[in-house]
Amino acid sequence: MQSKATIIDLIRHGEPVGGVLIRGQRDDPLSETGWKQMWAAVDGKRSWQRIITSPLLRCANFAHELGRELNVPVTLESRLGEIGFGEWEGMDPAILYRDCPEAIDNFWVDPGAYPPPGGESFIRFQQRVGAALDSILQNYPSEHLLVVAHGGVIRMIIARVLGMPAGNIFRMDVPYAAVSRIAVEQGIPRLRFHCSRL
Repeated sequence: MQSKATIIDLIRHGEPVGGVLIRGQRDDPLSETGWKQMWAAVDGKRSWQRIITSPLLRCANFAHELGRELNVPVTLESRLGEIGFGEWEGMDPAILYRDCPEAIDNFWVDPGAYPPPGGESFIRFQQRVGAALDSILQNYPSEHLLVVAHGGVIRMIIARVLGMPAGNIFRMDVPYAAVSRIAVEQGIPRLRFHCSRL
């Protein structure tokens, strides 16, 4: 008998309070606009059996509210937190581009070789997100899951599914409240769609 596919919908958090900043692990909640973006993205959807979320407020607060509404369990997964940006945490990107344009350009092009000062190593980020995905697939086979996470985390998961070099993840757009879907069937992961609506 063929096993049912594991379906994982990946949704990025909406706009946080404070507007466009390099947040990383800075724990800002969603803005009013961010809440609206998230509810619009999941409007009318009821098929998830479980929600798994980053513990950061911009993900977890919405995940818990949605879980209560849908009456499904919500699991916090610390390994789904965003990459740590060190000294760049909370900075306006325009200021970084003004003060250290070469450093930030180098990071976007080759994050493994040029991490932010005091930031999390890219290989550690890759390993922990990969471990989180492995754990999710092992613990919840054949379920339809919603993962509420961050742009960097979603990029890393999709890079792994596609077998693309992890250092190229920032070539991929992941807007606020955008949804991507992966399906794993007979051990083979596939990207069903990216940056879409459900």
